[in-house]
Amino acid sequence: MSPVRQGLAALAGLFVEDGSLALAILGLVGGILLLRFRLELEPRAAGALLLAGALALLIENVMRSNRGR
Repeated sequence: MSPVRQGLAALAGLFVEDGSLALAILGLVGGILLLRFRLELEPRAAGALLLAGALALLIENVMRSNRGR
């Protein structure tokens, strides 16, 4: 495999290494979008929810992967 292809594969692996985390983040973003535009949630509140949700998902993912070791 060429070095360029290896680099691209490694870069893609950073984003999709854990499929459940990627799906959870997509769900979080989708949910925040619905809240923001359907219920007219304030942009700062949507940003705060997005930050808190992403941090919670990341912490949960790290704890789950630690249990598996």
